[in-house]
Amino acid sequence: QVQLVESGGGLVQSGGSLRLSCAASGRTFNGYTMGWFRQAPGKERAFVAGITWSGGATNYADSVKGRFTISKENGLNTVYLQMNTLKPEDTAVYYCAASALSWVAASVSAYTYWGQGTQVTVSS
Repeated sequence: QVQLVESGGGLVQSGGSLRLSCAASGRTFNGYTMGWFRQAPGKERAFVAGITWSGGATNYADSVKGRFTISKENGLNTVYLQMNTLKPEDTAVYYCAASALSWVAASVSAYTYWGQGTQVTVSS
């Protein structure tokens, strides 16, 4: 059974930091591109950041560039999202996802496997 399990969410004040983790299990994700998405109440799920399996390519949504950093540790099958200078508008459920594409796609439909999500709340 394929599983992506996110952790690290929580409540933080504006300007603070959080580090999300996504642990993959149940199959090998060699060659898979990994992504982070978020969904705020009443809004569609939106791309945040992605990284290719080799780590050689990353992509970020404009709204998080310079504040968020995606990284991965292949030996642990784990992807991270370091979030700095958090803003109230970053409040959302954050999802980890895996795509069989070899590049970083921003569309939800490009990703096959999804985690259950972790809540991030940024207070003003």
